[in-house]
Amino acid sequence: MFLPARDAFSPEVRQNFRLNRRPEERVQVLGGSMDLVRPEEVFHFVAGKIAARESAVVANHNLHSLYLLRKDERVAQFFRTSDLIEVDSVPLIFWARIVGRASRRFHRCTYLDWRDAFWERAIQENWKVFFVGGAPGVGEKATARIRTDWPGAQLRTHHGYFDVTPGSVENQAVLEAINAYRPDVVLVGMGMPRQELWVLENRAELGPCVTFTVGGAFDYEAGVQRPSPRWLGQVGMEWLFRLMVDPQRLFTRYCVEPWALLGPAIRDLGNALAGQAASRESSEALRADYARAAELARSDVLGGR
Repeated sequence: MFLPARDAFSPEVRQNFRLNRRPEERVQVLGGSMDLVRPEEVFHFVAGKIAARESAVVANHNLHSLYLLRKDERVAQFFRTSDLIEVDSVPLIFWARIVGRASRRFHRCTYLDWRDAFWERAIQENWKVFFVGGAPGVGEKATARIRTDWPGAQLRTHHGYFDVTPGSVENQAVLEAINAYRPDVVLVGMGMPRQELWVLENRAELGPCVTFTVGGAFDYEAGVQRPSPRWLGQVGMEWLFRLMVDPQRLFTRYCVEPWALLGPAIRDLGNALAGQAASRESSEALRADYARAAELARSDVLGGR
């Protein structure tokens, strides 16, 4: 059903996108809400918020986050209050398609996929970016690499190894550093769920900016972690590459946690089958109405004779 990946790679498909979001683009899958948007639509949303000097949070869902929101009410609250929720999982996109959602591969949104488009847009529109996360030194290495590709990038960083307790001296110092810089975009890369909880607890303290949760994006930029080949992500196998590279850390995430989503998956299938049955009944009712109308029309014609 999903191969070849024409909808992911075709330039014609990716050039055109809607400027206004539709209500049906936010869907419920595996117990979580998410937006079926392309990277281009995400950047259009971000540009609008920046131009209006409004704050917004752009989150992202994958199977791990769907597991976490069932275990931690604070994670669930973070996603409920996010303004846009990207889908960072091709298997999740596949599943959404199976249960009747209009998902396509180009709806996958993750930093490594939209990195170049993001920095190009940031330079064109003079966006200031602040990254918080990673170990000490990672941000500096990542900044050097980014500026090699994009010399005009405006970027400052702060490591993620600080006391994130609300009101702590270290946390307040990070917030003051961010606000002093007055960024348009804040990228938070502390891993799930630490980054989501930090954004939830500190969103009100940040100025008018768009905040993204980006996980280990800058670890990849700095060369601390090895990214998977992008084609593996497009065919939904990036998780297997990451598991092979770091099995001790990721075995539970990729081989155990998904079983906790079996209940929501069964509900998704039930709703999809119920929707198909209702659609068939509606079609049959329409055909019956049409047949009755045609019969009445023939009776009127014959009676008129």
